[in-house]
Amino acid sequence: MKLAKDYIIFPIDVASSKDAKHYVRMLSRHVGMFKIGLELFIRSGPDVVKMIKDISEAGIFLDLKLHDIPETVRRATESIADLGVDLTTVHCAETKEMLKAAVSGCKNKVGVLGITLLTSISSIDIQNAGFENQFCTDISKLVLKRAEMAKNAGCKGVVCSGLEVSIIKKSFGKDFVAVTPGIRPTWNLSGNDDQRRITTPADAIKNGSDYLVIGRPIRDAKNPLDAAIMTAEEIETALEQRV
Repeated sequence: MKLAKDYIIFPIDVASSKDAKHYVRMLSRHVGMFKIGLELFIRSGPDVVKMIKDISEAGIFLDLKLHDIPETVRRATESIADLGVDLTTVHCAETKEMLKAAVSGCKNKVGVLGITLLTSISSIDIQNAGFENQFCTDISKLVLKRAEMAKNAGCKGVVCSGLEVSIIKKSFGKDFVAVTPGIRPTWNLSGNDDQRRITTPADAIKNGSDYLVIGRPIRDAKNPLDAAIMTAEEIETALEQRV
């Protein structure tokens, strides 16, 4: 049975393996998965994956957001598959062939998630990037279009904001995984950051999110462990209300 803590993906957005190990040891029993992003992986490489596997039973999400020609992506994901991680990411902003190459390279060893649209992007950003007006006035149309491409390419699921989870689940089924960043617990809704399209854990769970990426509210808390526990409790309440 999936527990409330298992919904939490904690991004280890730190600059060193030493700092990463600190958070892994602290939060290992209170989150479902650790996310390794570009900063940490560029500095520490595959060694940080091994470190997490050695001291924790939590899953590992290698979030590199690949975006290149299909053959390069295929070869990159072949290397990722050898690391023994659970999830990895590739942008949906290119072609279906690139997504298929990522899935092929992972050889069913790693779940590929398509990045639909970063949660820092707003409608104005879409407009300034030259997209058709229909996507500027309704971002969910662009997210849905990219999710459809990811689904048809064989991806395990997508990364999307909590605002689009419901329509994605309705369109592609409950087994198509939705990972939701931009989560702000109710006790952490104040303050400024670069996330535009945010939701609370309760809203994301209600809409059908399978995993919630929760970083700064936990990492920047006075006591990160207490923050993780409080977040799990908030998720537990949402799960009880969803039943």
